[in-house]
Amino acid sequence: MASDPALAADVFARCCESRRTMLDITGRWGTLVLVALGDGTHRFGELRRRIDGVSERMLSQTLQQLERDGFVARDVRATVPPHVEYRLTELGSRFAQHLRGLIELVQDAMPEVIAAQERYDSAH
Repeated sequence: MASDPALAADVFARCCESRRTMLDITGRWGTLVLVALGDGTHRFGELRRRIDGVSERMLSQTLQQLERDGFVARDVRATVPPHVEYRLTELGSRFAQHLRGLIELVQDAMPEVIAAQERYDSAH
């Protein structure tokens, strides 16, 4: 059942479709896939090597969901064996740019985060 695109999305509303999309984007694997694809087109195996720790199953599910959401395009070349590549759509590129900024912020702030964790752990 398709929703009316004219209706405003409200991620804070329980039944809003935007919550599912937000989860797809901000889940551990979704964020990493979008940012990795921000570097250019990749094959499945390249993505799996780039995103350390993701299983084939989780990467496949994540790519399918991001493709369904319109963030990723899957290009299949009719070769033997088939050559499949993944790339960001224009929409995906917009999101990846913001997510890259978030990742950079997290990485840059890690000394502060670790210090805060150590203070918390010492106090508790």
